[in-house]
Order: sequence, then structure tokens, then C-alpha cells
Amino acid sequence: LDFSAFSRSGLIGQLEYEGFSTEDATYAVDSIGVDWREQAVKSAKNYLDFSAFSRSGLISQLEFEGFSTEDATYAVDQVGL
Repeated sequence: LDFSAFSRSGLIGQLEYEGFSTEDATYAVDSIGVDWREQAVKSAKNYLDFSAFSRSGLISQLEFEGFSTEDATYAVDQVGL
């Protein structure tokens, strides 16, 4: 999470892809105390570094990545869209 931003579901999916069971991946993610809003903001900033987005487009992209509507909207507010 220091190098790439993830939503909760995205991180669980990544760990499953790397061979962990859903149970183990979920336990690990729920045990590390992540600020998902902070992750959403990081992800929004990363997207804007590489492409232009409208406010609604970036919210939709973050939701597609697994962030809640509330966290996606917060992130977009924080990056000034």
C-alpha cells in the first residue's frame, strides 16, 4: 500500500491472485487497519497523473476499482474536482 493504492476489495482480489485463499486474504486485509479514504485519494491522484477525468468519470473509475461511492466522492473532493 506504500507503492500502490487499493480498495479493500481490490486488495483482497490482488492477494487471491497471488495465491492466498479468500479467507486468508480477507483476514489479512481486515487486520492491517487501512484508511480506505486515504487509499481512494491516492488512487485518484494516480489516475489524474496519467489522464484527464471529469468529476463523475473519476468517481465512476474509483467505484469500478472497488471503492465505495462515499470514499470515491471524498477522494474526488480532495483532489479538487
